[in-house]
Amino acid sequence: MTDTGRGTGPDFIEALARGLDVLRTFRPGVPSMTLSEIAGVTGLARPTVRRILITLETLGYVRGAGRGYALTPRVLDLGMAYVNSLSMWDVARPHMEKLVAQTNESTSMAQLDGSDIVYVARVAVPKIVTLAVNIGTRFPAAATSMGKVLLAALPPAAVPGVLAEASRSGIAARWQPAEAELEASLREVRAKGWALADQDLAPGIRSVATGVRDGHGTVIAAVNVTVHAAETSVETLLDEHLPKLLRTAADIGHDWALTASIPSVTA
Repeated sequence: MTDTGRGTGPDFIEALARGLDVLRTFRPGVPSMTLSEIAGVTGLARPTVRRILITLETLGYVRGAGRGYALTPRVLDLGMAYVNSLSMWDVARPHMEKLVAQTNESTSMAQLDGSDIVYVARVAVPKIVTLAVNIGTRFPAAATSMGKVLLAALPPAAVPGVLAEASRSGIAARWQPAEAELEASLREVRAKGWALADQDLAPGIRSVATGVRDGHGTVIAAVNVTVHAAETSVETLLDEHLPKLLRTAADIGHDWALTASIPSVTA
């Protein structure tokens, strides 16, 4: 099992590699192993394996089990360090990249902050657009497809208070709806589960968005597909891109819920 010659640099720590080799010898269906069995699998000398096992036992990663040794739940901490280091956006990004490959259009993810949306993830394709978008960019929520989705996810009574906050985007949107018009628009979004913004923010920008839900079914972000109005019609956006977007949002939500459901175990 030992990979001879795997480390040739002066900074390679062979002792650490050997310790990981010992941990990897434990496998499904083999709850415990003797020192001799571990030495045979790893190709390490018995005295070396013994010192490694004593160290791992002191650290709480293995325990004595009859004539051999077995792993403890603390080993899960090693895997959880990776899982917990992934932010929601790291989990979402591969799905967004797949969506871009399918549509050849840019996709972004945003959350609501007062009356603005704030971009938290983005996978772009090189196209000329009216407004530059980067992580942290703000736009007035009511004039964007993602903003409509996020506003529609709020309790209706909370929307006026949210929109009463002054926008910090520095942008005056083309669409400035009256309260009744916006309420009707948000009712439609709630019924459909997605929102369209057809040059509501600025000329040439057309997008469709839907919500991304956590494991409790709560919309915590929105994801969109953005196109240039001169290149892509509303019909193409809705008939071809929207179904792919809806699947992407569902896949992201599934992975978020799955990641959040993995328990953190400390022995």
